[in-house]
Amino acid sequence: MTTARIRSNAVAVVGEAVRTAPRRSVTRTLVVSVTLTALLSVSILVAVGIGPAPIAPGDVAATLWAHLTGQHPVLPATQDAIVWQLRLPRVLTAAVVGGGLALCGAVMQALTRNPLADPYLLGLSSGASTGAVVVLVLSVSFALPAAAFLGAMLALLLTLTIGRAGGSRSATSIILAGLAVSAILSALTSLVIFWSATNDSYREILSWLLGSISGAQWSDVALVAIAAAVCAVPLLGSARILDGLALGDSAASALGVSVEKVRFGLFACCALLTGALVAVSGSIGFVGLILPHATRAVVGVRHRALLPTSFLVGALFLLWADTIARTVFDPRELPVGIVTALIGGPVFVILLSRLHRRRR
Repeated sequence: MTTARIRSNAVAVVGEAVRTAPRRSVTRTLVVSVTLTALLSVSILVAVGIGPAPIAPGDVAATLWAHLTGQHPVLPATQDAIVWQLRLPRVLTAAVVGGGLALCGAVMQALTRNPLADPYLLGLSSGASTGAVVVLVLSVSFALPAAAFLGAMLALLLTLTIGRAGGSRSATSIILAGLAVSAILSALTSLVIFWSATNDSYREILSWLLGSISGAQWSDVALVAIAAAVCAVPLLGSARILDGLALGDSAASALGVSVEKVRFGLFACCALLTGALVAVSGSIGFVGLILPHATRAVVGVRHRALLPTSFLVGALFLLWADTIARTVFDPRELPVGIVTALIGGPVFVILLSRLHRRRR
């Protein structure tokens, strides 16, 4: 009887929270999603055509259609190679990486009930950096994606082991363990660079640590696409659970959610997806931190609308950030992490100021 009453009260709390949340109609969410999808499609065609050898979006679209249908290329061989072999894999990789990081950021912020949470909270970025730096120092850069992914997974295992060592399985203990693991692995990365890096490897290491999608190939597109397909499905399907967790562990448990198992499973999905993304792109900051906040201002706090919209916004943001990084300072190319930091820092300050004003 008592359990039934607690569950009934929890359902009432959830219902009240839903009623008092900002009203965002299904139609509005659908319009936003369709608009963002159309913008992303157009952006891909336009971004592929931008560069030292400009190509019209119509020619880009015709080239893509020719390759997908097996028809004869419509452009000269050089331009066809620029579109299909050089720019398109990079643009698609940027879109999937940006979308995945934004999605993971939205999930992590809900799991930890911490607005400052991002996909790198569990030490994943530091672990991936350690693995990447080791192979770069050893001059076996062909193994970089695998080493970065394994480093991220090792960081995850260390974080979860330390976080649960004392018997506590709360989000707070896992976060603190992640911070500790991140500090240790960052120090180890710095030690490897200081002790072993030579003149030629310094620039390559620095470029990767700052985040870069240059040199992306179709194999990279396949890696991030498979990771996104495998991990994004359970993350997108967890919207109602995340809405319950936002009210606290007790309310979620009363609703029948196995809080510890669900949190561990979603942490693992975020870690696997982030590890695959970081293995291809390096550490790119602010995408998973600020974009979920910006998206909430448009579609509200309900995760059924927030999660897919965050993915689309993240894809658009990183696609154009990488386009800026590779074209604005031509013939030099900036690591895309510098561009995201220059944009994300001021935006984050604006979001914080607005948040403080609302709380007043």
